[in-house]
Amino acid sequence: MNERQLQETDYKWFLENYKKLFEEYGDSYLAIKDQKVLGVYASYAEALHETEKTETIGSFIVQYCNGDETGYTNYIASTFVLGA
Repeated sequence: MNERQLQETDYKWFLENYKKLFEEYGDSYLAIKDQKVLGVYASYAEALHETEKTETIGSFIVQYCNGDETGYTNYIASTFVLGA
């Protein structure tokens, strides 16, 4: 699978497990790779910058988990951050 397909697989896993993830991690940004939570963060920028220390950009996704559909309807597929 290419990186885009892996990201889509992780995103589907995130959606399927959304309620459970919210119960476990609360209102947070989750770095996800290979259908596993790599880290839990207070902001998208923090999640990206911390996760890129150990993972290659494009090999993971960062998703907001807030307990309702607004957490996943604003899916960010790009890992480009202005000013980084």
